[in-house]
Amino acid sequence: NYIKIEMNSGEIMLLELYSDIAPITVANFQKLVSEKFYDKLTFHRIIDNFMIQGGDPLGTGHGGSDETIKGEFILNGFTNTLKHAKGIISMARSNDYDSASSQFFICLADTPHLDGSYAAFGKLIAGFDTLENLGKTKVNGETPINKPVIKNIRFITIEN
Repeated sequence: NYIKIEMNSGEIMLLELYSDIAPITVANFQKLVSEKFYDKLTFHRIIDNFMIQGGDPLGTGHGGSDETIKGEFILNGFTNTLKHAKGIISMARSNDYDSASSQFFICLADTPHLDGSYAAFGKLIAGFDTLENLGKTKVNGETPINKPVIKNIRFITIEN
């Protein structure tokens, strides 16, 4: 349940996924990681002091994978008490609660207004400097002028 996001810049973020909190979401994300779906995609939306968003094969915010999943959050009938705090990874979606696909975001700050209405499914455990650097990317509105490229996302093993 650990993944490494490696950026083209060489910077790295390590995240722990919580299949006990959001099993559908984690299974979907793991499937996409195993298919190398995220390789060479970008963080296409960055909002300072809020979040960075990626996982869109079109790079526009309008694309996704071939499947959508049920949103695992309180407003959709699921018990997901994971708070949207700095470093939390969560699924992006449209107004349709069951529209999450491949797009995800990582919180740059505590964002309690998202709690209960988006499927949080893991947290950053290392690479906060990388997250901070990504959050400082120059943007035009919410679109990065030079979109940061995800080299790859891979599963890793962490020994206790």
